[in-house]
Amino acid sequence: MKVLILVHVLSAVIGVGPTFFAHLLTRPGKDVDELRIAMKYSRSLEFFPKIGGSIAVLTGIALFFLGNYGPFTQLWLLGSLILYVLIQLIVIVLITPPTRKVNEWLGRPENLDLTGAPPEEIQNALITIDRWFYLASALGVLLFIFMIMKP
Repeated sequence: MKVLILVHVLSAVIGVGPTFFAHLLTRPGKDVDELRIAMKYSRSLEFFPKIGGSIAVLTGIALFFLGNYGPFTQLWLLGSLILYVLIQLIVIVLITPPTRKVNEWLGRPENLDLTGAPPEEIQNALITIDRWFYLASALGVLLFIFMIMKP
C-alpha cells in the first residue's frame, strides 16, 4: 500500500507540476526568438501531465478501493477528482487552442526569420494562455491541499 501511495503522490506531482510553471514559458512580452524556445519547451513538457496525470488517477482509484477512505462523496475525495478534471479541461479546451495558434504562427515560412516582438494578435493569445495557466495553477494548489488535508 505504501508503494501505491508513493507512486500516486509522485505521479500527481509530476502530472500537475508543469502547470505551476508553464505560464513562465508562455508569458507575454517575449520576443520571437524567446517565444520559439519557450514553445519548444512547452511542447516537451506536455508529456508529463499526460502520463503522470493518468497514473495519478489510476493509482487514486486503486487507493480508494484498496484503502479505508470512507465514502466516495467526501469533499476532499470528490473535490480532488473534480479539480483534476477542471485542470485538464482548462488545459485542453482553453489553453490548447491559443497555444496551437501561436505555434502555427511561429511555423509559417514567412515568420521563420522574424525577430523582435510578435504581432498584437500573438501577444493577446499569450495573455490568454497566461491567465488560464494561472487559474490551472491555483486549482492545482487547491487539489494538493485537498489531498494533504484529507481526514
